[in-house]
Amino acid sequence: MPQAGPEIERLIALLSRLPGLGPRSARRAALALLKRREQLLLPLSQALAEAGARVCACGVCGALDTCDPCLICTDSSRDASTLCVVEEVGALWALERAAAFRGRYHVLGGLLSALDGRGPEALNLVALTRRASAPEVREVVLALPATVDGQTTAHYLIDRLSVCEVQVTLLARGVPVGGDLDWLDDGTIAQAMRARRPG
Repeated sequence: MPQAGPEIERLIALLSRLPGLGPRSARRAALALLKRREQLLLPLSQALAEAGARVCACGVCGALDTCDPCLICTDSSRDASTLCVVEEVGALWALERAAAFRGRYHVLGGLLSALDGRGPEALNLVALTRRASAPEVREVVLALPATVDGQTTAHYLIDRLSVCEVQVTLLARGVPVGGDLDWLDDGTIAQAMRARRPG
């Protein structure tokens, strides 16, 4: 039996679809929004409407922005010789937050997954091959998750990009900064040992 009117229940149901929000968290978020209508709810609804109307996928790299091509693709100060391949836009944002990469990006839009029935045709691969074949591109960095699907996709991309005259590199894996060996899983420790380098 609903505890509130249909508008509130719909708000809670929509919020609960967001990653990291279950029914309880969605209920708390909805209550916070409704209690602070002027400070939160109305500005949020306006921001959502504007984002829905203006945000689009970049026709070059697949990132989300309000212009096409996006600001990263049109930034002349970025290194056009290095292309970083990521699964989704969230990974691109994480790399930008870390300020560790100053090249250009390519968003695949997912990973190969036999279990989910996602094959190469579901990914943004034709554009990747075309971009990697450009004369200015010398390196393609595969910044994919350290999962079975991520590794499968990386191996597939290495084979596919072998026809391009580029160096294909992978992100290093291993012990995180500030990581305590006692708390790490066996796979991370083993990968860190295999990827060791001179001090």
